[in-house]
Amino acid sequence: MAQKPSIPKGTRDFSPSEVIKRNYIFDIIKKHFQTFGFQPIETPSFENSETLMGKYGDEGDRLIFNILNSGDFLSKVDDSLYNSRDSNKITPGISEKALRYDLTVPFARYVVMHQNELDFPFKRYQIQPVWRADRPQKGRFREFYQCDADVVGSDSLLQEVELIQLYDTVFNDLKLEGVIIKLNNRKILAGIAEVIGAKDLLIDFTVALDKLDKIGEDGVKKEMLSKGISESAIQKASPLFNLTGSNADQLDRLEELLKDSEEGSKGISELRFIMETITSLGLQSAKLVIDVTLARGLNYYTGAIFEVGAPEGVSMGSIGGGGRYDDLTGIFGLPNVSGVGISFGLDRIYLVMEELGLFPEAIDRSLDVLCLNFGAKEGLAALKLTTVLRKHGIKADIYPSDAKINKQFKYANNRKVPYVILLGTEELNNNSFVVKHMETGKQTTYALSKVETFIGGLQ
Repeated sequence: MAQKPSIPKGTRDFSPSEVIKRNYIFDIIKKHFQTFGFQPIETPSFENSETLMGKYGDEGDRLIFNILNSGDFLSKVDDSLYNSRDSNKITPGISEKALRYDLTVPFARYVVMHQNELDFPFKRYQIQPVWRADRPQKGRFREFYQCDADVVGSDSLLQEVELIQLYDTVFNDLKLEGVIIKLNNRKILAGIAEVIGAKDLLIDFTVALDKLDKIGEDGVKKEMLSKGISESAIQKASPLFNLTGSNADQLDRLEELLKDSEEGSKGISELRFIMETITSLGLQSAKLVIDVTLARGLNYYTGAIFEVGAPEGVSMGSIGGGGRYDDLTGIFGLPNVSGVGISFGLDRIYLVMEELGLFPEAIDRSLDVLCLNFGAKEGLAALKLTTVLRKHGIKADIYPSDAKINKQFKYANNRKVPYVILLGTEELNNNSFVVKHMETGKQTTYALSKVETFIGGLQ
């Protein structure tokens, strides 16, 4: 007996209904990317390993899927290296490519390679899958789509303001009200590390701090200690774990805390500008809040950091995030090109919308009309009618064989088709067709010469 097939953990098959709902989200995001002036690009699903490695920190590097070289990939590994069983040393010899971890680093590579063809500031959007060797769980997959919007070639904070507006506009259009856009600044985190005496351990400090909502205050302190951050430094940072009050109050308290840090003070100034500008412009349905523990754990952010949380009452991790990176392209030989970008987490947005029942009621209706098949002659007439309906944009189909009528009606019910057309011998002789409304059972007869009358009632 053949073994039952399976798919890798962290990947999924999508049913027709799921694909339609996902495309609904894609279409809304894409529409607003375009209304905000972003242009589309695409990059390969895999990159050279050297393009990706070292760009996401140690934790990110461990989650990159490496691709084995073609052919006899072990032939270039000498015996001593092979016998060492050291995967970190062996991997570069057997793998030169890797699946992309995100869309931001490939975008930076794209900008450097095509810099002479681009008009700066360059606003791009990109909707493609990425891969991470993460532990699968609710809302976390090994293969998933990212929907990114980035601007490179401008250090204006108005770009951050626009990206917050973009988040708000998309989620409002999706009817996903009450999302929380968390905002922080990497300069503030660097300033905090400086004033508590942990400047040289900034990355370890921010990676641990970013886990506050997952492992709690005690867990964060324990991790910081394990990374060499002193107890006195952690004690100085402890007020940050429970910073409360309005956005303005938090900024005032942070400003006092970081008054002796030039970098930290600059971060406060940038954050204050963004908050005050958004306050003056207003948001449609999202809520913007300061979260000084937000770090996102990625090495390349240098300014503003964004993270979007689902509405209250929905158990889900972040559904979006991003930030400012002042010199990401510098790693590929193009220094001093500032950029800022955000990403929408499609898969988590889908799960949240499904849980809250936010998809349009008839969104997964794949057919508006099904023509039943009563035989060869009648079937040909039904196909001609179906062709006319399709030319008018009606989602129409014909049952492919003259199976029992009960079977054809059952098929229509399973497909949730609202209208079934009956065009049998009697109707053919009368140059007419009968339309049955499946929900009410009402039947209406139309002349074949006046198909537009029926179409007008559908549109």
